Amino acid sequence: MDANLLDAYLRRIGATRPERADATALRDLQLRHLRTVPFENLSIHLGEDIVLEEKALLAKIVDARRGGFCYELNGAFAVLLRELGFTVTLLQARGFGDEGRLGIPYDHLALRVETADSSGPWLADVGFGDHTQHPLALDERGDQRDPAGAFRIAEATEYGDLDVYRDGKPQFRLDTRPRVLADFEAGSWWHRTSPASHFPRSLVCSRLTTQGRITLSDRKLVTTEHGQRHEQPLADDAAVLAAYRDHFGLVLDRLPSAPSRPS
Repeated sequence: MDANLLDAYLRRIGATRPERADATALRDLQLRHLRTVPFENLSIHLGEDIVLEEKALLAKIVDARRGGFCYELNGAFAVLLRELGFTVTLLQARGFGDEGRLGIPYDHLALRVETADSSGPWLADVGFGDHTQHPLALDERGDQRDPAGAFRIAEATEYGDLDVYRDGKPQFRLDTRPRVLADFEAGSWWHRTSPASHFPRSLVCSRLTTQGRITLSDRKLVTTEHGQRHEQPLADDAAVLAAYRDHFGLVLDRLPSAPSRPS
């Protein structure tokens, strides 16, 4: 990433170049990313290809000012952090679904981050949707307080794997072995195409706010402020396009197609 692109990425998330790649800078960068770059699956419903290569991810998130899902968001965030002096390792995880069932391998991409102040390693994540606002201490086994709840990392049954809990509920199982971006191609393809994946069956665009969260799900705008949930149906296509623009900074020339529904 050249200096101009790095500065453009920092402007995208409203950040300045940190003086040192320490834990304070990592925390600030993660929070700013969550508040500005939405978690969204619109490419699936716009017929756009999703390319897990650094140049393509930066073009989408920085140049086109779009969001993405975990592979794209954490993939791009990893590039930014490395350029700023952090040491970043890609990790694969499997989400816990209904009745505690684990998802597919490479279900999720998360980041192990080492900082210049040797305070970590940290588990950073800007791609799990409604999750931690701050990085988690990867080696800590007690509760870690976060604005989103009480998080805990525990040893899993598989040797070397870690389970991440939120308020006592398992979120995902983390494999601590290093991966590369290309390893996640099969998981990305499955999430884009499988009838068992919820992404082809839903339209979602969501980001963290200073008061809570705002989400556009198909034609319904959901705002959560200080724990209070408000729903607003959107009357027509123009209102939906305006919501994408005004609340998420996404300027679309057409609406995503309606999600496919299981028979």
